[in-house]
Amino acid sequence: MLLTIWRFMDGNRAHEKQSAALVSGLRSCLGANFVECHDLSCRELKITLWGSLPDSLHQLPKPDLILGVGHGSHWAVLRARRTFGGRSVVILRPSLPLSWFDFVIVPEHDRPPPLPNVILTRGALAEPLPELPFEPRRALLLFGGPSKHFHWDTVKVSTAAAQLLKQPLQWVVSDSRRTPEATLAHCADSGAELHPWQQCQPGWLAEQMACAGQIWVTGDSVSMMFEALQSRAQVGVITLPSRHPRNKIRSAVERLLDDGLVHEWTGSDTDLASETPTPRLPFAQQVSCARALLRRCGWPLPSQSDMASAGVTQ
Repeated sequence: MLLTIWRFMDGNRAHEKQSAALVSGLRSCLGANFVECHDLSCRELKITLWGSLPDSLHQLPKPDLILGVGHGSHWAVLRARRTFGGRSVVILRPSLPLSWFDFVIVPEHDRPPPLPNVILTRGALAEPLPELPFEPRRALLLFGGPSKHFHWDTVKVSTAAAQLLKQPLQWVVSDSRRTPEATLAHCADSGAELHPWQQCQPGWLAEQMACAGQIWVTGDSVSMMFEALQSRAQVGVITLPSRHPRNKIRSAVERLLDDGLVHEWTGSDTDLASETPTPRLPFAQQVSCARALLRRCGWPLPSQSDMASAGVTQ
Protein backbone atom coordinates (compact mmCIF):
# COMPACT_ATOMS: atom_id res chain seq x y z
CA MET A 1 0.00 0.00 0.00
CA LEU A 2 1.72 3.16 -1.24
CA LEU A 3 1.69 6.31 0.92
CA THR A 4 1.74 9.42 -1.29
CA ILE A 5 3.06 12.64 0.26
CA TRP A 6 3.01 16.19 -1.01
CA ARG A 7 5.68 18.21 0.80
CA PHE A 8 5.25 21.97 0.47
CA MET A 9 8.54 23.81 1.06
CA ASP A 10 8.74 27.51 1.94
CA GLY A 11 12.45 28.00 1.17
CA ASN A 12 13.50 28.01 4.83
CA ARG A 13 16.20 25.36 5.19
CA ALA A 14 15.47 24.76 8.88
CA HIS A 15 11.80 24.15 8.07
CA GLU A 16 12.62 21.87 5.15
CA LYS A 17 14.95 19.78 7.30
CA GLN A 18 12.09 19.07 9.70
CA SER A 19 9.65 17.96 7.01
CA ALA A 20 12.40 15.86 5.40
CA ALA A 21 12.99 14.26 8.79
CA LEU A 22 9.31 13.29 9.07
CA VAL A 23 9.36 11.80 5.55
CA SER A 24 12.44 9.83 6.57
CA GLY A 25 10.60 8.57 9.65
CA LEU A 26 7.62 7.50 7.53
CA ARG A 27 9.97 5.57 5.25
CA SER A 28 11.52 3.88 8.26
CA CYS A 29 8.07 2.81 9.47
CA LEU A 30 6.64 1.63 6.15
CA GLY A 31 9.71 0.87 4.05
CA ALA A 32 11.23 3.20 1.48
CA ASN A 33 9.48 1.38 -1.38
CA PHE A 34 6.06 2.15 0.11
CA VAL A 35 6.46 5.93 0.44
CA GLU A 36 6.33 8.34 -2.50
CA CYS A 37 7.14 12.00 -1.77
CA HIS A 38 6.65 14.96 -4.13
CA ASP A 39 8.56 18.11 -3.13
CA LEU A 40 6.71 21.30 -4.05
CA SER A 41 8.13 24.83 -3.85
CA CYS A 42 5.69 27.39 -2.44
CA ARG A 43 7.66 30.19 -4.08
CA GLU A 44 7.40 28.64 -7.52
CA LEU A 45 3.77 27.57 -7.23
CA LYS A 46 2.62 30.89 -5.68
CA ILE A 47 -0.54 29.42 -4.18
CA THR A 48 -2.75 32.06 -2.58
CA LEU A 49 -5.97 31.99 -0.61
CA TRP A 50 -7.94 32.68 -3.79
CA GLY A 51 -7.40 31.87 -7.43
CA SER A 52 -6.88 28.65 -9.35
CA LEU A 53 -4.30 26.09 -8.39
CA PRO A 54 -1.36 25.40 -10.73
CA ASP A 55 -1.98 22.78 -13.42
CA SER A 56 1.12 20.89 -12.27
CA LEU A 57 -0.66 19.82 -9.08
CA HIS A 58 -3.45 18.19 -11.08
CA GLN A 59 -0.83 16.00 -12.80
CA LEU A 60 0.37 14.48 -9.51
CA PRO A 61 -1.01 11.37 -7.79
CA LYS A 62 -3.64 12.28 -5.19
CA PRO A 63 -1.99 12.82 -1.79
CA ASP A 64 -2.51 10.81 1.36
CA LEU A 65 -0.55 13.34 3.44
CA ILE A 66 0.08 17.02 2.69
CA LEU A 67 3.03 18.37 4.72
CA GLY A 68 4.04 21.92 5.47
CA VAL A 69 6.34 23.74 7.89
CA GLY A 70 6.25 27.48 8.46
CA HIS A 71 3.67 30.17 7.73
CA GLY A 72 4.66 30.35 4.07
CA SER A 73 3.35 26.83 3.47
CA HIS A 74 0.08 26.87 5.40
CA TRP A 75 -2.29 28.26 2.76
CA ALA A 76 -0.84 25.90 0.17
CA VAL A 77 -1.44 22.95 2.50
CA LEU A 78 -5.04 24.02 3.19
CA ARG A 79 -5.87 24.72 -0.46
CA ALA A 80 -4.40 21.39 -1.59
CA ARG A 81 -6.25 19.54 1.18
CA ARG A 82 -9.58 21.09 0.17
CA THR A 83 -9.10 20.40 -3.56
CA PHE A 84 -7.34 17.04 -3.61
CA GLY A 85 -8.21 15.42 -0.28
CA GLY A 86 -5.74 13.63 1.95
CA ARG A 87 -4.70 14.68 5.45
CA SER A 88 -3.08 18.05 6.18
CA VAL A 89 -0.05 17.92 8.49
CA VAL A 90 1.91 20.95 9.68
CA ILE A 91 5.05 20.89 11.81
CA LEU A 92 5.54 23.68 14.37
CA ARG A 93 2.65 25.59 15.87
CA PRO A 94 0.82 27.57 13.17
CA SER A 95 -0.54 31.09 13.53
CA LEU A 96 -3.80 29.81 12.03
CA PRO A 97 -6.20 27.86 14.28
CA LEU A 98 -4.96 24.34 15.03
CA SER A 99 -8.40 22.95 14.20
CA TRP A 100 -7.97 23.95 10.55
CA PHE A 101 -5.41 21.16 10.08
CA ASP A 102 -5.88 17.42 10.38
CA PHE A 103 -2.66 17.09 12.40
CA VAL A 104 -0.25 19.52 14.00
CA ILE A 105 3.18 18.33 15.17
CA VAL A 106 4.39 20.66 17.91
CA PRO A 107 7.35 20.70 20.33
CA GLU A 108 6.14 20.11 23.86
CA HIS A 109 7.84 23.30 25.13
CA ASP A 110 5.33 25.32 23.03
CA ARG A 111 2.62 23.96 25.35
CA PRO A 112 -0.16 23.49 22.78
CA PRO A 113 -3.70 22.69 23.95
CA PRO A 114 -4.41 18.96 24.42
CA LEU A 115 -6.38 18.54 21.21
CA PRO A 116 -6.81 15.16 19.49
CA ASN A 117 -5.03 16.39 16.35
CA VAL A 118 -1.88 17.53 18.22
CA ILE A 119 1.21 15.30 18.21
CA LEU A 120 3.93 16.34 20.65
CA THR A 121 7.67 16.14 20.02
CA ARG A 122 10.57 16.72 22.40
CA GLY A 123 12.01 19.38 20.08
CA ALA A 124 12.98 19.92 16.47
CA LEU A 125 12.75 16.88 14.18
CA ALA A 126 16.10 15.99 12.63
CA GLU A 127 17.07 13.74 9.75
CA PRO A 128 19.11 10.59 10.38
CA LEU A 129 22.85 10.98 9.93
CA PRO A 130 25.02 9.12 7.39
CA GLU A 131 26.25 5.69 8.39
CA LEU A 132 29.98 6.23 8.97
CA PRO A 133 32.55 4.56 11.27
CA PHE A 134 32.33 5.64 14.90
CA GLU A 135 35.47 7.43 16.11
CA PRO A 136 35.33 7.69 19.93
CA ARG A 137 38.35 10.01 20.13
CA ARG A 138 36.85 12.50 17.67
CA ALA A 139 35.05 15.46 19.27
CA LEU A 140 33.07 18.42 17.96
CA LEU A 141 32.68 21.85 19.53
CA LEU A 142 29.92 23.92 17.91
CA PHE A 143 29.37 27.59 18.69
CA GLY A 144 26.04 29.34 18.32
CA GLY A 145 25.63 32.97 19.31
CA PRO A 146 23.35 35.61 20.82
CA SER A 147 19.65 34.92 20.26
CA LYS A 148 16.27 36.26 21.31
CA HIS A 149 16.20 33.64 24.08
CA PHE A 150 19.78 33.77 25.43
CA HIS A 151 22.54 36.23 26.21
CA TRP A 152 26.01 35.29 24.91
CA ASP A 153 28.41 34.82 27.84
CA THR A 154 31.82 35.38 26.23
CA VAL A 155 33.80 34.59 29.37
CA LYS A 156 31.98 31.33 30.08
CA VAL A 157 32.10 30.13 26.47
CA SER A 158 35.81 30.97 26.17
CA THR A 159 36.61 29.27 29.49
CA ALA A 160 34.65 26.16 28.55
CA ALA A 161 36.24 25.98 25.11
CA ALA A 162 39.75 26.36 26.52
CA GLN A 163 39.19 23.57 29.05
CA LEU A 164 37.52 21.20 26.62
CA LEU A 165 40.17 21.67 23.93
CA LYS A 166 42.91 20.71 26.40
CA GLN A 167 41.52 17.18 26.45
CA PRO A 168 43.61 14.81 24.29
CA LEU A 169 40.98 14.31 21.59
CA GLN A 170 40.77 15.01 17.86
CA TRP A 171 38.86 18.27 18.10
CA VAL A 172 36.88 19.87 15.29
CA VAL A 173 35.49 23.35 15.98
CA SER A 174 32.93 25.28 13.95
CA ASP A 175 30.75 28.35 14.36
CA SER A 176 27.51 29.75 12.90
CA ARG A 177 26.09 32.93 11.42
CA ARG A 178 25.29 34.24 14.90
CA THR A 179 28.70 33.57 16.45
CA PRO A 180 30.66 36.67 17.51
CA GLU A 181 33.63 37.16 15.17
CA ALA A 182 36.49 36.57 17.61
CA THR A 183 35.10 33.32 19.07
CA LEU A 184 36.64 30.91 16.57
CA ALA A 185 39.92 32.86 16.47
CA HIS A 186 40.37 32.26 20.22
CA CYS A 187 40.68 28.54 19.46
CA ALA A 188 43.48 29.01 16.92
CA ASP A 189 46.30 27.90 19.24
CA SER A 190 44.49 24.80 20.52
CA GLY A 191 45.58 22.43 17.76
CA ALA A 192 41.94 21.80 16.81
CA GLU A 193 40.66 21.81 13.25
CA LEU A 194 38.81 25.11 12.73
CA HIS A 195 35.98 25.30 10.20
CA PRO A 196 34.25 28.68 9.75
CA TRP A 197 30.63 28.18 8.77
CA GLN A 198 31.15 30.04 5.49
CA GLN A 199 33.60 27.36 4.34
CA CYS A 200 31.53 24.31 5.31
CA GLN A 201 29.99 22.42 2.40
CA PRO A 202 26.43 21.05 2.56
CA GLY A 203 26.44 17.77 4.45
CA TRP A 204 29.78 18.47 6.17
CA LEU A 205 28.31 18.85 9.67
CA ALA A 206 26.15 15.73 9.36
CA GLU A 207 29.24 13.71 8.41
CA GLN A 208 31.19 15.12 11.35
CA MET A 209 28.38 14.28 13.76
CA ALA A 210 28.03 10.78 12.36
CA CYS A 211 31.66 9.98 13.24
CA ALA A 212 32.07 11.84 16.51
CA GLY A 213 32.36 10.30 19.95
CA GLN A 214 31.52 13.60 21.66
CA ILE A 215 29.64 16.72 20.59
CA TRP A 216 29.54 19.95 22.58
CA VAL A 217 27.04 22.70 21.72
CA THR A 218 26.34 26.12 23.22
CA GLY A 219 22.97 26.32 24.95
CA ASP A 220 21.35 28.70 22.47
CA SER A 221 21.44 26.07 19.71
CA VAL A 222 18.63 23.74 20.77
CA SER A 223 17.99 22.57 17.20
CA MET A 224 21.68 21.68 16.95
CA MET A 225 21.32 19.64 20.13
CA PHE A 226 18.56 17.58 18.59
CA GLU A 227 20.65 17.09 15.44
CA ALA A 228 23.55 15.97 17.65
CA LEU A 229 21.26 13.49 19.41
CA GLN A 230 20.78 11.76 16.05
CA SER A 231 24.42 10.66 16.34
CA ARG A 232 26.00 7.94 18.46
CA ALA A 233 28.01 10.58 20.31
CA GLN A 234 27.69 11.70 23.91
CA VAL A 235 26.26 15.22 23.75
CA GLY A 236 27.24 18.10 26.03
CA VAL A 237 25.93 21.63 26.40
CA ILE A 238 27.55 24.88 27.54
CA THR A 239 24.55 26.59 29.12
CA LEU A 240 23.97 30.32 28.64
CA PRO A 241 22.05 32.94 30.66
CA SER A 242 18.42 33.36 29.71
CA ARG A 243 17.09 36.72 28.53
CA HIS A 244 13.71 36.11 30.16
CA PRO A 245 12.48 34.41 33.37
CA ARG A 246 10.04 32.39 31.26
CA ASN A 247 12.07 30.82 28.50
CA LYS A 248 10.58 27.84 26.68
CA ILE A 249 13.87 26.99 24.96
CA ARG A 250 15.69 26.90 28.29
CA SER A 251 12.95 24.57 29.56
CA ALA A 252 13.55 22.24 26.61
CA VAL A 253 17.29 22.16 27.37
CA GLU A 254 16.61 21.54 31.07
CA ARG A 255 14.37 18.60 30.16
CA LEU A 256 17.18 17.07 28.10
CA LEU A 257 19.57 17.56 31.04
CA ASP A 258 17.07 16.12 33.53
CA ASP A 259 16.62 13.00 31.40
CA GLY A 260 20.37 12.53 30.98
CA LEU A 261 20.21 12.86 27.21
CA VAL A 262 22.76 15.68 27.28
CA HIS A 263 25.45 16.63 29.82
CA GLU A 264 26.18 20.11 31.15
CA TRP A 265 29.66 21.66 31.19
CA THR A 266 30.45 22.58 34.79
CA GLY A 267 34.20 23.09 34.67
CA SER A 268 34.72 19.87 36.59
CA ASP A 269 37.36 17.26 35.80
CA THR A 270 34.51 14.76 35.61
CA ASP A 271 32.94 16.47 32.61
CA LEU A 272 32.22 14.33 29.58
CA ALA A 273 35.31 15.37 27.59
CA SER A 274 37.62 13.62 30.04
CA GLU A 275 35.97 10.27 29.35
CA THR A 276 36.17 7.80 26.49
CA PRO A 277 32.57 7.50 25.30
CA THR A 278 30.84 4.39 24.08
CA PRO A 279 28.33 4.61 21.21
CA ARG A 280 24.74 5.28 22.23
CA LEU A 281 21.59 4.76 20.23
CA PRO A 282 20.48 7.73 18.08
CA PHE A 283 17.43 9.58 19.39
CA ALA A 284 15.43 8.84 16.18
CA GLN A 285 12.50 11.05 17.22
CA GLN A 286 11.36 11.27 13.60
CA VAL A 287 10.46 7.58 13.66
CA SER A 288 8.32 7.73 16.81
CA CYS A 289 6.62 10.86 15.47
CA ALA A 290 5.91 9.19 12.13
CA ARG A 291 4.54 6.12 13.88
CA ALA A 292 2.18 8.29 15.95
CA LEU A 293 0.98 10.05 12.80
CA LEU A 294 0.33 6.79 10.96
CA ARG A 295 -1.55 5.34 13.93
CA ARG A 296 -3.81 8.37 14.19
CA CYS A 297 -4.44 8.26 10.44
CA GLY A 298 -5.40 4.60 10.71
CA TRP A 299 -2.67 3.66 8.22
CA PRO A 300 -1.69 -0.02 8.59
CA LEU A 301 1.85 -0.59 9.82
CA PRO A 302 3.57 -3.65 8.33
CA SER A 303 5.23 -6.13 10.63
CA GLN A 304 8.98 -6.67 10.44
CA SER A 305 8.42 -10.11 8.92
CA ASP A 306 6.15 -8.61 6.23
CA MET A 307 8.79 -6.05 5.35
CA ALA A 308 11.55 -8.64 5.25
CA SER A 309 9.55 -11.04 3.07
CA ALA A 310 8.76 -8.20 0.66
CA GLY A 311 12.43 -7.28 0.39
CA VAL A 312 11.68 -3.75 1.62
CA THR A 313 14.61 -1.50 2.47
CA GLN A 314 14.19 0.89 5.39
